[in-house]
Amino acid sequence: MASSYNTPTASGRNTPLHFKDVVSFLPRQFRHEEESEAHQIFRQSAGHKPRGKGFFPETVDPNEETIPGIEHPGSTGVIYCSDRAMANGFTYASSHEWANLGQGAPEVGDIPDAPPRPHSIPLPTDSLEYAPTTGVKELREAVANLYNHTYRQGKISQYTYENVCIVPGGRAGLSRVAAVVGDVYCSYQIPDYTAYDQMLSSFKRLVPVPTALEAENKYHLDLDQLRKDIRTQGLEVVLMSNPRNPTGQVVQGEELKELVELSRESGTTVILDEFYSWYIYPENEADFGHSVSSAEYIDDVNDDSIIIVDGLTKNWRLPGFRVCWVLGPKNLITALSQSGSFLDGGANHPLQLAAIPLLEPSHVHAEKVALQKHFKHKRDHVLKRLARLGLKVSVPPQSTFYIWLNLEHLPAPLNNGLTFFEELLKEKCIGVPGIFFDINPAHRRNLFSSPCHHFIRLSFGPPIDVLDKGVDAISRVLKRAKKEGMHGFGHSYAKSLDGTGSSLEHHV
Repeated sequence: MASSYNTPTASGRNTPLHFKDVVSFLPRQFRHEEESEAHQIFRQSAGHKPRGKGFFPETVDPNEETIPGIEHPGSTGVIYCSDRAMANGFTYASSHEWANLGQGAPEVGDIPDAPPRPHSIPLPTDSLEYAPTTGVKELREAVANLYNHTYRQGKISQYTYENVCIVPGGRAGLSRVAAVVGDVYCSYQIPDYTAYDQMLSSFKRLVPVPTALEAENKYHLDLDQLRKDIRTQGLEVVLMSNPRNPTGQVVQGEELKELVELSRESGTTVILDEFYSWYIYPENEADFGHSVSSAEYIDDVNDDSIIIVDGLTKNWRLPGFRVCWVLGPKNLITALSQSGSFLDGGANHPLQLAAIPLLEPSHVHAEKVALQKHFKHKRDHVLKRLARLGLKVSVPPQSTFYIWLNLEHLPAPLNNGLTFFEELLKEKCIGVPGIFFDINPAHRRNLFSSPCHHFIRLSFGPPIDVLDKGVDAISRVLKRAKKEGMHGFGHSYAKSLDGTGSSLEHHV
C-alpha cells in the first residue's frame, strides 16, 4: 500500500504528501461504522438500516415504518447522492456552480463529427394512442435489423421483430425480466450496477448468489469458477453488466463467446445489461466504430438463453427518450408483454416513432465513431489529471464512462468512499461512493468490510469543462489535507434533508 500521494503546490508542481506529514493530526483509524460520521449519516437515511441481529441493536425508524405492510426499499445511489448534495446547497439554480461527476448519463449535446441532435418530435394522430406493451412494430424491426447488420451477418438465425420488446428505460426492462423469472438462484458479481440491489431485493423469487471480483485480477470474470458454481450451486440465472459498470472493464472476443456457449451448454439463462456496448476505446484509428454484444455469438436466437437489455440512453446519448429494448427468444418477448401490462404499461409512443431513423446502420456508425473518439479523449484527459494529483487508477477503464478510483492509499479518513464523497460535497463536487456498487440485498454487512468501501466512482460522462471543475475540487481536498493535516476531515457534515425527496433525475 502506498504511503504518499502527490498534491499540487501554489507553484503548480506536485509534491508528495507523506504519511508522516499528517500523522500527528490523524484521527484514530475508523474500523466500524459507528466511529464514522459519514457512515452514520448513510445509515440514518431511510431504508439503509442493517438487517438481521448481531450487528446493531434493532430499532424502529418512523421514517421507514410508514404504514402497515410497507417496507422501505432504501434509497438508490443517485437519490442518496442527490439528497446529500442538496443538503450541501445544490439547487437547479446553482447547478452550474457544481461538478456532477456522479451522473450516470452521457453529455447529450453536440460532439465533434457526430450527426445532428434531434430537435423536434413529430406527433401523428395515431401516436397519441397507447403503444403496444411490446412496442411499435416498426421500431422493433429496426432494432432487429440493426443487430443483424452489426453482429449477425452471414448467420443462419436472424432476429425479427418478435425477438424485440420495447421498454420505457433499462430499469423497466430488467424489472419486466425479473417479474417473469421463477424461483431460481441468481448469480451476480460485485461490484456491479447499483439498481441490481433493489431488483434482487424486490423480486423475492430470485435468490441472490454473489461473487466478488478482485481488483488484483482487473475484475476479470472467471468463467471456470462460474461454470463450477452453476454445477455445484444450481445457478439458473446469471445477471451482469457488460461492459461493466462501475469498473469500466469488458468481456469481449473469445471470453464473451465462451460465456454464451456456457449458457447454452449448462441450460443457464444469462441476462446481459449491454447499455455501454459502444463505449469501447481502441488504440488504433481503424478500430473505431467497433462495439460489443453477446448477439455476435448466439447460435439460434430463439433457443439460446441470452437476454440482452440496451437502448438509446447511453449509446445514442438520449436518456430523456426513455426508449430501450429487451432482445431474446420469442417466448421471452411474449412473457414480457404480459409483465409490462401490469408493471409499466409500455414506452412513449411518439418517441418510439422518432427513434426509428436513429437506428439506421449508417447513422449508427457515425454516432459510434464520434462517441468513441470524444469519450476516449475525455477519459485520457481525466486520467492524466488524476495521475498528476497522485491518484493513479490501477485498473483504468477500457469501456463505459466511469473511473473506479481506489482511495485506500490516502490517509484516514479520506481513504473510504463515503467520507471522500462528503468532503467533495464541501467543494461542490458529486461522486458516487463505492458501497452503492456492493450489491448486498440483505444489508447485513458492516460497510467497512465491503470490497467496495475504499472506492468512489467518477463519471467522465459530462462535458470536459465540468470534468475539469470536478478534478479541481478533488485537488482542493488534497491541498487542504497537505496544508492543514487531517484534523479537519471526517466530521462537520451538513444534515440530511428532512422529509424531502430528491428531484434530481440523473441515473447511476
